Amino acid sequence: MTAPVHSAGRWCLASWRSVRLGYQRLHQTQASGRETHFGFQTVSEEEKGERVYHVFESVAKNYDVMNDSMSLGIHRLWKDWLIRHMKPTPGTQLLDVAGGTGDVSFRFINYIRAQREKLYRDKLDSQETLSWSDISKSYSNKDQGSLMGSHAVICDINKEMLKVGKEKSLQLGYSEGLSWVAGDAEELPFADEKFDVYTIAFGIRNVTHIDKALEEAHRVLKPGGRFLCLEFSQVTNPLLARLYDLYSFQVIPVLGQVIAGDWKSYQYLVESIRRFPPQEEFKEMIEDAGFFKVTYHNLTSGVVSVHSGFKL
Repeated sequence: MTAPVHSAGRWCLASWRSVRLGYQRLHQTQASGRETHFGFQTVSEEEKGERVYHVFESVAKNYDVMNDSMSLGIHRLWKDWLIRHMKPTPGTQLLDVAGGTGDVSFRFINYIRAQREKLYRDKLDSQETLSWSDISKSYSNKDQGSLMGSHAVICDINKEMLKVGKEKSLQLGYSEGLSWVAGDAEELPFADEKFDVYTIAFGIRNVTHIDKALEEAHRVLKPGGRFLCLEFSQVTNPLLARLYDLYSFQVIPVLGQVIAGDWKSYQYLVESIRRFPPQEEFKEMIEDAGFFKVTYHNLTSGVVSVHSGFKL
């Protein structure tokens, strides 16, 4: 009787990862039967892609207004936290997937500009004998400069979202350091090892094959590059979780109807959050894609979380 027990214990210790990978492959095999989820519905993979595209095509013009309304503006703080956690340095090449209307990339540009301003002020402070004309001339030259080589590529599969983002960038005065590319997160139109940082905010739960999107993120990052994902997650506080569910299902679709004239799209968005893997499970998926030092931070008691990983 002792041998089977010892064998089982050794198998449990050595094979847990294989079992998990086997489960994921089984799930993928089921998906290869061309069925997946769209919110709480079961649909074909092709139909999900089309439906998700139409959802964001429908909400694009009111996307920013709805984000403010649904989150009471807190989404702005979450995105600010993401950039502070990233801590991009001058010269950073960012790929912002599902970047839509540009919120993350605009914040990235602002952060780099603030860094450049600090470096410039530090340089002036170190020179004690500058005249007013010297300072004025230096500022004139500074304004002609770039973002010290930093650049953000906003990639989104939805052309309407990109259109809205481009218009927004012009209105806000972002004239440099940005590119807009139509592309699928599961098949990115970029060369291997091109970017320093990959971000995806509130987008990965909408792709048909999350594992493929993660593999593509790993492919396009340089060695040492960083993956960052901001996404709705599993609320850790039981009381808040109940209130959050009530708000999500009873209020958000109503807001969608009142503000955007679109109940169904926001009903899907609420349902898609509930179908997304919880924090630990998503962490394991990121590790399986080849990333190391994978961690996550819960924000607002897990209403959203930021997952981070490195390509080593």
